[in-house]
Amino acid sequence: MSGEKETTDANNPTVLYQEKHHAPLWWWVFGLAVALLIAAQVQHNREPVWGVVTFVIFGGAVVWFLASLSSATVRVEQDPSGERWLTSKGANLPASVVSRSLAIPASAKQSAMGRQLDPAAFLIYHGWVKELAMFVLDDPDDPTPYWLVSSRNPEALIRTFVPEQVDQALSLVREAEA
Repeated sequence: MSGEKETTDANNPTVLYQEKHHAPLWWWVFGLAVALLIAAQVQHNREPVWGVVTFVIFGGAVVWFLASLSSATVRVEQDPSGERWLTSKGANLPASVVSRSLAIPASAKQSAMGRQLDPAAFLIYHGWVKELAMFVLDDPDDPTPYWLVSSRNPEALIRTFVPEQVDQALSLVREAEA
């Protein structure tokens, strides 16, 4: 889910962009089908309560696991002073420390997450989200060289978070489309 919504309280930041990364539907279907098969095996030649209890246990484990994978939310907020912040997983990045940004298309995702990945980078990564947004930091107090953020719509994320960098950031995407 991505979109815009506003808050009216003067003390709370205004949410400019929000995107929630849900696990794909087929993962839920497959996980619950496996839980059902395990329950059927356990229940075989036993009373039906064995199958029900087994399905509740394994189905609950599948739901818990996939719900935890689906809990990440990427949000761009603007505080009352006008500073924009990228927030996710309890981490906050102010737009003022971003020197460059880049939208990484699906075709370049493997390179960005492979050998070229800096181990000190901050990742908000989900394999089922095909594109990424990269935010290179210019903060001498922070050893993190850049943030790499999974996004279903990196153009909208960059446009909302660092609007002055959007033309430069989308150059790689435009080259990939050409």
